[in-house]
Amino acid sequence: MEEIKISQATREKVRRTVDELGYIPNATAQALASKKARAIGLVMTRSASHISTDTFLPQIIGGLLKITRQEKLRFLIESVKHEHQEKAYLNLARAKHIDGMILMTPRIDDMALKRLEEEDINAVVLGTLKGTNLHSVDIDNRKAAMMATQHLIDLGHKKIAFISNAPRSYTASEDRLRGYMDAMQSNNLEVENELVRYADFDPQSGYLTVEELIASGKQFSAIFVASDNVAFGVMSALKDHGYKLPEDVSIVGFDDIPISRFTDPPLTSVRVPAQEMAVIASEMLLDLMRGESPDTKNLILESELVVRKSSREFTASA
Repeated sequence: MEEIKISQATREKVRRTVDELGYIPNATAQALASKKARAIGLVMTRSASHISTDTFLPQIIGGLLKITRQEKLRFLIESVKHEHQEKAYLNLARAKHIDGMILMTPRIDDMALKRLEEEDINAVVLGTLKGTNLHSVDIDNRKAAMMATQHLIDLGHKKIAFISNAPRSYTASEDRLRGYMDAMQSNNLEVENELVRYADFDPQSGYLTVEELIASGKQFSAIFVASDNVAFGVMSALKDHGYKLPEDVSIVGFDDIPISRFTDPPLTSVRVPAQEMAVIASEMLLDLMRGESPDTKNLILESELVVRKSSREFTASA
């Protein structure tokens, strides 16, 4: 085939026309030319209803968008059902809709991640999952939960209930439960099974869980709720049943989402650096997509307790 030569003058004319028209290269055409999708995906093993009520997720998305816009990448969000995880992960990668994926809220029994390693698919986990060699970014959930519970103990509370952020099959839920138990046991306080309850990501599950707790007849003066989103339902249920906060029950949440400072009363909570986690996970993924090795394999970021008015010293009337 004869090579077509384009003069420098013609090239300059085309360039000026492109600038004048404000032309933006078509992402699909670029992807076809480079054989890359120029997109990353956020993949969650959660239902659409859970995602729609998640007040922590926007911070993660904000961090991811910061990097994808900077790198001129497309950003996709996928929700997969637990029973279809393996197929969903592999289909996403093999269909070339994305060049890499960030996996959020991993489950303890998520064996599908093993296949991602075997297929050498670019993936970073937002969370912690033992038994996998995938790169990850997280906080020390167990240590953070212990800190939150210790705060209540230091205020003189002994009958402290625990309400999880999610079912126990999710790794963060299990770690936060263990942190609560660590604090109770290290202070020689009994961990009562009736005071340990499992919510399911959203405020409604927190509301229903507190109703079960109240119906059990067990006494408690404080509750550590392993998610601010769940804590909103917990606080609402307590008020509806005549409890005053924090006079009757002290509450500590987890995540410190922006709205937590505006609840009534403002919620004491463990601050999780969500946007920073998302940015770092994105940068790790970009390194993998370039064929480079990220500086750190499994990064653990610091968390802190932000004390507000939902927790107070225990009094005999509480």
